Amino acid sequence: MTKKYLEIVDPIHDFIRIYEPEINVIDTAVFQRLRRIRQLAGAHLVYPSAQHSRFEHSLGVLHIAGQAASVLKDKGFLNSDDVANLRLGGLLHDVGHGPFSHLFEEVLQKKKKITHEEIGKKLILQTEIGDFLSQSGFDKKFLTQLAFGNSRHQFMNEIISGGLSADMMDYLPRDGYFTGAEHAKIDFKRIVQSLGVYEKKLSLDRSSLYSFESMMISRYQMFKAVYFHKTVRSAEVMLLESMSLADNELEFTSYDLDKYIQLTDEFVISKLISLPQKSPDLKRASKLAKDYQNRRLLKCVFEKILTRKERFGAKSSEIKKEISRKSKVDESEIFIDISTTPTIPLTPSKKESQSIILTSKKGSMQKEGYELPISEIPLVSAISGFMNMLRVYTAEKNRKKVEIAAQIILGENKS
Repeated sequence: MTKKYLEIVDPIHDFIRIYEPEINVIDTAVFQRLRRIRQLAGAHLVYPSAQHSRFEHSLGVLHIAGQAASVLKDKGFLNSDDVANLRLGGLLHDVGHGPFSHLFEEVLQKKKKITHEEIGKKLILQTEIGDFLSQSGFDKKFLTQLAFGNSRHQFMNEIISGGLSADMMDYLPRDGYFTGAEHAKIDFKRIVQSLGVYEKKLSLDRSSLYSFESMMISRYQMFKAVYFHKTVRSAEVMLLESMSLADNELEFTSYDLDKYIQLTDEFVISKLISLPQKSPDLKRASKLAKDYQNRRLLKCVFEKILTRKERFGAKSSEIKKEISRKSKVDESEIFIDISTTPTIPLTPSKKESQSIILTSKKGSMQKEGYELPISEIPLVSAISGFMNMLRVYTAEKNRKKVEIAAQIILGENKS
């Protein structure tokens, strides 16, 4: 008997086929909540069509992970069970995300030192998702390791996350499509077809090196144009502050799974807006949430792209105090935002990527492989390291005073 499956129409991949065990997981309330978490948090306030969610991104990662796994199966590196596991690993890689995606994780990290991956593992192991997986003959413990880059098979981890990952090969074209940004057009189909395995690591055929190069540059441009856009970050800074101020009252970071799965974008916004006005912090949290909802955003008065050697993160509170003293504006009205990302995606083990494994044909069938340092890929090397954006925000009424103070304290060179 043939397996039951559904075909889902998708603007990025045309059709995504999902099979019965995957359908059971997708139909759980825990997974369906991803429909109510936007992929790009506050970006829709700048790019109005960026309303897409973690739900469709997760389906896209399942699709590309499945394609990559099928290519490796045809080349003799995987079997049918591995393909099924990789599809489910891709599907579940974001299941632990909280409201506003990575924004909420910043609150979690600040308060509890918890990541969305840790929550994702609990959701797979301790909810109906794990029950369905076990009933379908899957090892739910192995799938939690695979989904979050911790399985014993390095090349399988790299299919889910890293420099050649299904995750990136879905989010770049998807985010580009829904924001309208032209930077994100990548030849992911060529990359997928060129994947291989060399010495237990995911490799790429040398003929597709330029496609990898183009993808890294596209990712870099998307961070500059979309993910770290100054107005996008303005909205996100407001949300971060509001959630942080209200956490003791609303217990967002309680780490109770039943409470956690209720947390979606609109649920959290409604809770923030309707906060009791019993303390200055709660009043500020409520106002910030209302202003976010009505797009009354903070103004960026200073912006600087930091070099790799500069580290202002530990000094942000000192910078805020200095600007407050100089401008005579209350500290609570000044926001320092330091946005940082590695320009080349981290490995599944969260280390900086130093190289890529390339293969090329030696004879009619045999292939030889070698490790190419990122430093030897000219365009990628030029952007490698970390992208650091330092910005100062304040309300419109304080704009001029804070701008003058920030310029004096942080330097005249504005990027």
